[in-house]
Amino acid sequence: MEGSLPVAKWKTLAAFAVIYLVWGSTFLAIRIGVREVPPFLLAGMRFVAAGILLYAWMRVKGTPSPTLREWGAATVVAVPIFVGDYGLVFWAESRVPSGITAVMMATIPVFMALSEILFLGTQRLTARLGLALAVGIFGVGVLVSHSASFGDAPIDPWGAFALIIAAVSWAIGSAVTRRLPLPASKAMSSGAQMLVGGVLLTLFALVLGEFRGFRMQAVSAGASIALAYLIGAGSILAFTAYVWLIHHQSPTKVGTYAYVNPVVAVVLGYFLGGETVGLRTICGTGLVLVSVVVITTAKKSDSRSSMAKQNEAQNDLFVNNSVPGSEEDVCGVEAE
Repeated sequence: MEGSLPVAKWKTLAAFAVIYLVWGSTFLAIRIGVREVPPFLLAGMRFVAAGILLYAWMRVKGTPSPTLREWGAATVVAVPIFVGDYGLVFWAESRVPSGITAVMMATIPVFMALSEILFLGTQRLTARLGLALAVGIFGVGVLVSHSASFGDAPIDPWGAFALIIAAVSWAIGSAVTRRLPLPASKAMSSGAQMLVGGVLLTLFALVLGEFRGFRMQAVSAGASIALAYLIGAGSILAFTAYVWLIHHQSPTKVGTYAYVNPVVAVVLGYFLGGETVGLRTICGTGLVLVSVVVITTAKKSDSRSSMAKQNEAQNDLFVNNSVPGSEEDVCGVEAE
């Protein structure tokens, strides 16, 4: 943690730049990729490759392979996290702008807080938390509303619904993880989850018929680069930077990526992806981010014991392109 070991300032700045910019940019990379590659297949290709690389790297370093029981636990986690969350995020990005997707996935803390209050009983509802939840839900309503006029079009309803289910799936996966015997090594645990998740996504793509008519040779250089970026930068480089930061900086500082990534995604979508940013996007993004800030900080003051348990569980998850709800969340992430 912060202050335990002296580290060069440039390393810290570089690591923060990676988790801010790389994870924020993965949403645009997904948007580029799904234009030519079927969404579940693209997600499967990404995580199979990233999982193999991370698993092999840890084995070379001497980390033992997961036991059969741990592989089973990784499979249970992979269903809500990779198929339910990442798979739906990739699918939704064929209908929803990348910036809006990032903002919608920033609502994960809202659903995690609701699950803790309503089902797990590990969080108590305070006036501050209740207001934050209401603000976050209202922010989502602003983004998807077809009745209110904001000067720009609402997002696709099916895409919005898929993103809400994806956020709920992440919350379920986080809760399930607390009770599963995952590998002690966080990197090996993430590699196993990505590998199993990638296989499940590929099988799901097969069931959906995404292989029919698809030819990898027909994929453009741009989509191929987007896939390579998601594998190398989004899944390996950003994960490495995040784990390094967790060991050298306070969780509060590292957790700021949850607020920065959606902003980065919206800006990149506007300047590089040709996405519109109107009053609806600005208002909805602002409301969601205010909600996220209040919820993640409220957890530290209102429920320290439950927060500790949540962090322990979520440290077994891999952050990617999605924006998780804990300041010590190691699962994605998506970082989505």
